[in-house]
Amino acid sequence: MRLVRRLLLLAVVAAVLSTGAFAAGVAVSDDDGSPSASGTGRPAPTESAGPTEEPPHRASRPVRPHDPVVDPGARLLGSGDRGADVRDLQARLKQIAWYAGDVSGSYDPRTVEAVRGFQGKRGIPVTGYVDQRTLDRLAAMTTEPTQGELTNSVNVNRPGALDPRCTTGRVLCVDKTSSTLRFVVDGEVQQTLDVRFGASTTPTREGVFHVYVKDADHVSHLYGSSMPYAMFFDRGQAVHYSSDFATVGYAGASHGCVNVRDYDGVAALYDRVHVGDTVVVYWS
Repeated sequence: MRLVRRLLLLAVVAAVLSTGAFAAGVAVSDDDGSPSASGTGRPAPTESAGPTEEPPHRASRPVRPHDPVVDPGARLLGSGDRGADVRDLQARLKQIAWYAGDVSGSYDPRTVEAVRGFQGKRGIPVTGYVDQRTLDRLAAMTTEPTQGELTNSVNVNRPGALDPRCTTGRVLCVDKTSSTLRFVVDGEVQQTLDVRFGASTTPTREGVFHVYVKDADHVSHLYGSSMPYAMFFDRGQAVHYSSDFATVGYAGASHGCVNVRDYDGVAALYDRVHVGDTVVVYWS
C-alpha cells in the first residue's frame, strides 16, 4: 500500500512540474528553430507581422494647409490723384481715425500713409494705393460722408453766445468750446475764424487780456517755429497763423497760442486789430 501511495505521489509531482514549466513561459523551439512565446506551435509576433503605426506625436500633428497668397488688386486711386473720390476716401478714413488732416481731395503722402496703415491692420496687401478690396472694406466700416465732413465744416464756425465781456469795444472773442475766434466791434461780429489751442501741458489761458505787441513775421524764440501775423496778448501767448494747423487740423495742438489755419483770414485780422484791443478767452 505504501508503495502504491509513493508511486501516486511521484506521478502528481511530475505532472505539477510539467505544467509549471509551460506556465512560466519557458521558450521552446518550433519546427523552423525560431522561438515560440508559449510552446503552442504559433510563431512569436515580429515587427513585420502587421502594419507599423506612426509614433503618437507624429500621428497627432494636424495637417495645416499653407495660407493662400493674396496679391494686390488693380489700382483705383493712388498718389497724385485729385478729385471727389479722393475727398470721399479721406473723409471715410477720418471717420475711423486713420486720417487726421483736412479733407483736401488731393492724394498726398499723408493719405498714402493712412491707406497703408488701414491695409496693414486689415490684412490687405500694403500698397498705399486703393484697390477694390481696400475700398470695399473701408465702405463696410464707414458711412456715407456728410457735406460737413467733405468740406471740413463739422463743428466749426458754429460759435455759441458771445460772452458779455465781448460786447463792448474792440474785442478778439475766443470761444474754446466751439474752437472759434470772432473779432467783435461794439457787439457786432466782424469776422469769424477757426482756431485751436494749447495742449494739456501748455494750455491756452482763459481770462481777459489785451494785445500788447504785433509782429507779422515773428519766429518763436523757444521753438524756432514761424508764427506769421502774431498778435501777443498774454506772456508769450499769441493769436497767429499755424501751418501745422492747416496741415493736420485739430489732431495737433499749440504750445499755448491761439492757432489760426486760414492764412488769408488771419492776415486780414492782423490788419484790423490794434495794439490795446481786448482779448477774451472763455468756454461758452
